[in-house]
Amino acid sequence: MTLRFTLDPEPTPALCAEIVALWTDASNAGGAVGFVPPVTEEDVLPTALKQFAGLAADDPERDRLLVAREGEGGRLVAVLFFENMRFGLMDHWRLLKRVMVAPACQGRGYGVRLLAEAERIARTWGLSGLRLTARGGMGLEAFYARCGYREVGRVPGAIRVAPGDDRDDITFWLELR
Repeated sequence: MTLRFTLDPEPTPALCAEIVALWTDASNAGGAVGFVPPVTEEDVLPTALKQFAGLAADDPERDRLLVAREGEGGRLVAVLFFENMRFGLMDHWRLLKRVMVAPACQGRGYGVRLLAEAERIARTWGLSGLRLTARGGMGLEAFYARCGYREVGRVPGAIRVAPGDDRDDITFWLELR
């Protein structure tokens, strides 16, 4: 299937609703995107609104949004945010947040293609690197390594998904220069 990537689409109410729905589906399928299942769109919405607030077009330090749709005008299947650290000494890299692929599309290579597009864009911006974090225990280390990221840090037990179920917070880095 052809993926069409769009950088900085206008965060209309319709697009934001699509992202919240995808986020909810990804969370309920076990995706490590800030929640533990089961969640509803109402549960996801407050966090999503904070993420969307960083996209303000009039902010020169705004975050950026990358979306992927199947085909021309097709359904939303993948999302990530380039988060600006808003700190001059860290302006040479971005943090990838909320890297999500629709659960129904898992196994089609969409996640690899989403990260490759993020890398391509970051290189055009002249960035030195991309950073992302992941929840331990999800098997994501091998996936991110295949995409060129290397583990550069791990905080044991920093993410509590349930009483007695603490997971590592893993930091990955992709060198662009």
